[in-house]
Amino acid sequence: MNKTNNPKLKHNAQELRKDMTKEERHLWYDFLKDLPVTVNRQKVIGNYIVDFYCAAAKIIIELDGSQHYEKQGLKYDSKRDSYLSDLGIAVLRYSNEDVNKNYDGVCEDILKHL
Repeated sequence: MNKTNNPKLKHNAQELRKDMTKEERHLWYDFLKDLPVTVNRQKVIGNYIVDFYCAAAKIIIELDGSQHYEKQGLKYDSKRDSYLSDLGIAVLRYSNEDVNKNYDGVCEDILKHL
């Protein structure tokens, strides 16, 4: 199987694209969509669906809600990030609060990594 494609998750990814969070919509429509590099939303990579993926820069952008800061969420994210790192992909994580309160800073940080 191609490590960056899992047909079993395709439908889930399509549904997540239709039902993005308020913060994901804001970042996508007001910034990521118009970048000069291609960024995919809700991209399937292996057994995971990532929020945003830029293949040219090998960067994933994740927006984390409160569940990501609980014990189980931290453990899951650590395992997931390790898998993605093994593929040579860097993961940038921002909280939803970061997007709501420091949107310009989040965008500047993403540009710095691209």
